[in-house]
Amino acid sequence: MNAVPDTVTADAMTFDQLLQSRHSCRAFLPDAVARTTIERILETAQRAPSWCNAQPWKLVITSGAATEDFRRGLLEHVTTLKPAPDIAFPREYRGVYLERRRACGLQLYNAVGVARGDREASGRQARENFRLFGAPHVAIVTADSALGPYGTIDCGAYVTTFLLAAASHGVGCIAQAALASYSPFVRAHLGIPEDRIIVCGISFGYEDRAHPANQFRTARAPLNDVVDWRS
Repeated sequence: MNAVPDTVTADAMTFDQLLQSRHSCRAFLPDAVARTTIERILETAQRAPSWCNAQPWKLVITSGAATEDFRRGLLEHVTTLKPAPDIAFPREYRGVYLERRRACGLQLYNAVGVARGDREASGRQARENFRLFGAPHVAIVTADSALGPYGTIDCGAYVTTFLLAAASHGVGCIAQAALASYSPFVRAHLGIPEDRIIVCGISFGYEDRAHPANQFRTARAPLNDVVDWRS
């Protein structure tokens, strides 16, 4: 069978540029994103693929006083109660996955000036998750619990599409499992029904490009590390 000759289209180049430029934003400006811009992002994200087109995702999105109230309540909550996520966290990071996780953390700590072994400083940086990194908005992504793991997988595709759509509008984002680790608080605070699984949060807004936390970029594994070619 002859292979179709490879061509690089304008769409492919644009998509590659978008992926290359997108990164997890860990410091935001206080400026709100216009509702019309958020709606455009959501309309694009709604095109995410899902099993049988079930589209199991639902979101709660905060702005203004609602964001500040959520931020304040979350920060108070995490200092007194233990994590209780709806979705079990990884049993362990091992091998190359542990190496990549450590490399990412080391890059962040180097960027913001956290010295190795400084637990107080690293804890302070970790708490930035619950301050939403100063973002003016947060989206809480939930799935229908009856759909089980595959509904959650569909939400993962939605989150990726949301992040890329936001980047195309110049809006910074960070997907945060940390917010889902306190699901009981999130559910109660935002009035989310018990039959919805809290998958993650997405803090978003306009990037503070001068902040040290936004100065590093993570690497990606080469294809031979992730693909087993068969012919």
